[in-house]
Amino acid sequence: MRGIRRGRYDNLRRIQASDAGVDYLLIHQLTLREEFPWDMRMAFNLAFNRSFALPRVAEGLVRTGRVLTEPRRRADDTGIIMYEILLHGFEHPRGRLALRLLNEAHRHVAADNDDSVYVLAALVVVPMRWLRRYGWRAPAEQEREAAARYYREVGLRMGVRDLPAGYQAFEDWFDAYEAANLRHTPQAEQIERVTRGLLRGRIPKPLRGAADALIAALYDPPLRRACAVPDPPAWARTGLHLALRARARLLRLARPRTTPLFADGIVTKSYPDGYDLAKLGRRSS
Repeated sequence: MRGIRRGRYDNLRRIQASDAGVDYLLIHQLTLREEFPWDMRMAFNLAFNRSFALPRVAEGLVRTGRVLTEPRRRADDTGIIMYEILLHGFEHPRGRLALRLLNEAHRHVAADNDDSVYVLAALVVVPMRWLRRYGWRAPAEQEREAAARYYREVGLRMGVRDLPAGYQAFEDWFDAYEAANLRHTPQAEQIERVTRGLLRGRIPKPLRGAADALIAALYDPPLRRACAVPDPPAWARTGLHLALRARARLLRLARPRTTPLFADGIVTKSYPDGYDLAKLGRRSS
């Protein structure tokens, strides 16, 4: 018997019928794994880049050194840990282990509490703003609230205090804190130069020759100023915007994804043959 063919908006209807205060994990899983897998991963890259530009965070990362000496592996370790929590939830043994590793990693950076709130707010706000501009559909209210609820829960389990409640509160806090604190430092500039290669890998091979201009176009003016990245040429800004909008229109007409992201496990360049979750975060020998 043939399976039932899924419609393009079936997941959206399922999301809109859910309670973001209760089903936030399921909703955020659907948003990342089925509805917007490429967009969410790109937006997470940009969100982490913003957090790296905070003066205290940048200083701590340069002091510990791993972001400079092993940028690919550090990024893969961070991504795997975050995805393990999302894939399994907070009460699953792998989710609990990933949370413990996340807490251990942040003890070495010793971020200010407000900086920690900002990092979490970036993971809420930057992806939702990206989807609003370049997603094949706009994020639903339930998706925005589920993201806020999910990362608030992550923060609470990390011991972060005074977390916003709800998407609008996260967005308002993010904008106000960034306006007061995001500024250029040599450390932020150094980290951006070293980690830029990770974004280059997301640019299609035929366009790699224009990678630096396109990456600058991905950054907004506050992030470019913080990292001392020159403004991109007009052709890069316009071309990137038109290409991403065209992609969104094509995806709107495409069949829905039938296999969730990470259905066969998380594979990264650092761990092409798999990884031992308990050993992530250690320096390579």
